[in-house]
Amino acid sequence: MSDHDSPTRSEHPVVSGLLALVGVGLAVGLFLGVTVLIGTHVLGLGDSSATSASTGGQSMYLPRPEKTQRASGPLITLGSDASQAPSETASAQPTEQPSKTKAPKKQISLSAGQTAVAPMEQIDLTGVYPGGEGAILQVQRFTSGSWQDFPVTVSVSDETFSTYVQTSQGGVNRFRVVDTDTGLESNEIRVTVG
Repeated sequence: MSDHDSPTRSEHPVVSGLLALVGVGLAVGLFLGVTVLIGTHVLGLGDSSATSASTGGQSMYLPRPEKTQRASGPLITLGSDASQAPSETASAQPTEQPSKTKAPKKQISLSAGQTAVAPMEQIDLTGVYPGGEGAILQVQRFTSGSWQDFPVTVSVSDETFSTYVQTSQGGVNRFRVVDTDTGLESNEIRVTVG
């Protein structure tokens, strides 16, 4: 047999290159597919039995609210008077228990981080809303003799809230917040813009 009778690889280099490329592509694809399959099995992804086992059949459960006993020890109130000694506050005993038939009135306390700002400068509004967890508060500004909604709302989280407003309206601006569900209004704050 002579060298010219049998086809060799050198006669079809393009076909040989394409076959090699397809072979490498198949090998890499097979390797990646097996790796992903093993990874999902190890992580428990896509396996409904592994998912239900790992969550333990969890569901949201909220217990019914129950009345708690009133504290019998000394009650401590943190006041706004910083000069009061802590020992005076701790030793103070309540003289009269509030009536059990009347619930304490909720109040929204609003404060501003600035008392005077330039036009369109940020005015930081913060506050406390005891018992108002999750409430949505609408910021309002006193304009033309009545309270008007300002295009800012804020939600209450951990009984506190924080947002900011900006205005170019010069002079003294009066702001407050209102609970959109109950209509409860906060105190009014004043900020001079100019």
